[in-house]
Amino acid sequence: QVQLVESGGGLVQPGGSLRLSCAASGSIFRAYTVGWYRQAPGKQRELVAEITTGGSTVYEDSVKGRFTISRDNAKNTANLQMNSLKPEDTAVYYCNCRRGVFSYWGQGTQVTVSS
Repeated sequence: QVQLVESGGGLVQPGGSLRLSCAASGSIFRAYTVGWYRQAPGKQRELVAEITTGGSTVYEDSVKGRFTISRDNAKNTANLQMNSLKPEDTAVYYCNCRRGVFSYWGQGTQVTVSS
């Protein structure tokens, strides 16, 4: 079992930056692939970025070059640095940990990009 708590969301102007954090507890965090997903109103939840146990990363095309995912296994945390934010990045962002058939979600944090 893994418990996840996201933080760092908020309101930011276009072109600004935010850093989301995901704090994990309850299991061996380093054994899980960690992903950040987002869901905008009326849209399906989509993968934004993912980092494997070995540190390999994957990014959704629209965030490549702007977002960076990282993890600190010693601190049981994962971060999503978001730069050059656009209004279309507005969504609820969720942290996910998965391993085999097991998948755990945080409660989400709202990111709003607006002037």
